[in-house]
Amino acid sequence: MIKFSNDAMGLLKKALVIACFAPLAAIAQEWPNKPITFLVPFPAGGGTDAFARPLATQLTKQLGKQIVIDNRGGAGGTLGASIAAKAAPDGYNFFVGAAHHAIAPAMYPNLDYDIEKSFVPVAMIANPPQVIVVNPKNVQVKDLKEFIELLKKNPGKFNYASAGNGSSHHLAGEQFKMLTKTFITHIPYRGAGPAMQDLIAGQVDIEFDGLGSSAAQIKNGSIVALAVASQKRAPGFPNVPTAAEAGLVGYEVSTWYGLFAPKGTPAPIVEKMIVEVQKAINTPELKAIWTNNGSDTPNLSGEAFGKFVSADIKRWAAVAKASGAKLD
Repeated sequence: MIKFSNDAMGLLKKALVIACFAPLAAIAQEWPNKPITFLVPFPAGGGTDAFARPLATQLTKQLGKQIVIDNRGGAGGTLGASIAAKAAPDGYNFFVGAAHHAIAPAMYPNLDYDIEKSFVPVAMIANPPQVIVVNPKNVQVKDLKEFIELLKKNPGKFNYASAGNGSSHHLAGEQFKMLTKTFITHIPYRGAGPAMQDLIAGQVDIEFDGLGSSAAQIKNGSIVALAVASQKRAPGFPNVPTAAEAGLVGYEVSTWYGLFAPKGTPAPIVEKMIVEVQKAINTPELKAIWTNNGSDTPNLSGEAFGKFVSADIKRWAAVAKASGAKLD
């Protein structure tokens, strides 16, 4: 048997580590050498798109390879998440998840993926608050207080659209009903885009929406914002009060969006994407878009982002249980 000195063993271990990680380092240096896909689990036109598409455009410039958006809507975002979880972990497939995916475990008991175990957290992209918006022809009120009074006088008369069963829109609506002791009929859609189209058209009355997908319609007057569900007023919307300012204390809902990679994606590629995402969302161009869509520029990535998602899953499980929310 050959015996090595302690110094020799140390050098041998270092050599083995270098030998193991050298191929991964080479992969990261060569990446990307072809287009990258961002799977968005909702139809085009929703809040996820409002942030994913500008980010994809900026990353395309930075990386020199096209970022392709693949919209796969259905089942409150869980259908797309299931597809993304099974994608090749080669650094060319990423998933744009959202607060909806922290809610899904409490609403869908038979998911064939696990947002905590099937993916590697890359970075939070944006974190706009939820906003209570109404069709001004269907719901003729001046403020949130008047809105709540109207609902109490007319139980069951009004309805609200959501991006789908188990979405943050759905749970935000159920939480609102619980806090205000009102009854509004829930109408689930296949995404925030289709829901918003029907709200503007007057097919539905109300939406508890992520500010990102409502921003343009609020500004052009197609819909009216009554309050944002956050502790402070949203960037770009200084005239929209918080729910607490408008008289509804305790109503706080953030619609975060984040980038994930399928489990098994090489760590050096994930680390490189983290750096590129942070660089992208801090460019003047994206900062302006984020503000226009009511979001701050977040600084949460990697393991810290993963811990945030885990905590949000527990929080929403408690909300779902307390509100008695069910799939419609």
